[in-house]
Amino acid sequence: MSKAISAKRSEAVAKLLKESPLVILCGGHGTRLREETEWKPKPMVSVGDFPLLWHIMQYYACFGVRRFVLCLGYKGQVIRDFFIAYHQRHSDLKIELGKNDVTYPGDGYTGDDWEIVLANTGTDTHTGGRIAAVRKYLDSDNFLMTYGDGLADVDLNALVECHLQNNKLGTVTAVQPTSRFAELIIENETVNSFSEKPLITDGWVSGGFFVFKRDVLKYIHGDVVFEQEPLRELATAKQLSAYKHYGFWQCVDTYRELMMVEKMWQSDQAPWKKW
Repeated sequence: MSKAISAKRSEAVAKLLKESPLVILCGGHGTRLREETEWKPKPMVSVGDFPLLWHIMQYYACFGVRRFVLCLGYKGQVIRDFFIAYHQRHSDLKIELGKNDVTYPGDGYTGDDWEIVLANTGTDTHTGGRIAAVRKYLDSDNFLMTYGDGLADVDLNALVECHLQNNKLGTVTAVQPTSRFAELIIENETVNSFSEKPLITDGWVSGGFFVFKRDVLKYIHGDVVFEQEPLRELATAKQLSAYKHYGFWQCVDTYRELMMVEKMWQSDQAPWKKW
């Protein structure tokens, strides 16, 4: 590849990341993490001092993404309250109770220059229905999409380049998840080794971290599960490419997994921390 073509492609990648909105599905009930999600939606479960959702948004922002569309559902008001009070949470405040007045005596908070749409997409709406509900906010040729419970160190530049190069309607990040169980090596009914360390499985699964052309919305018919009919139809039509990610990926689906990523964060060994 010539330097001129390479530079032009890098420019196209940066442009897509800067201009395309990131849709984050935030509406699930998180029933397998009931210890935390009885009072808040799963994307608001904390890792360190901030919710999972914030970690995901910070990660994307490191690659130039600044437009976010949050598909709210179960206990969505918790997410609304977090971002409505975001500026106050990060700034020095001066409160005059007698006047019921709040001012910012310092320079105020100037970080995280994000544009965020908080869209109510229904308490029990399926993933496809949530995406369809925010179509009016998807005003560019492409959009990014992910879930509110997945942490990874996916190279978003490489992902977008894969999407542009293959020129298909959608690109999914394929990952090889770790096994949750200990490995046993057995010979003649005797255990020769026992390993508690997570092991990479042989198969590839969807890790989220999608890139889509806007025309993919034509594949969503009603309140459907996006991971079923729409993505199956895309695959059948040969309109879905895969970007293979060999690095860190973790869906925070259980309390055990939450404790695992919390330990990574507290020990300053979080692979997704790029900021």
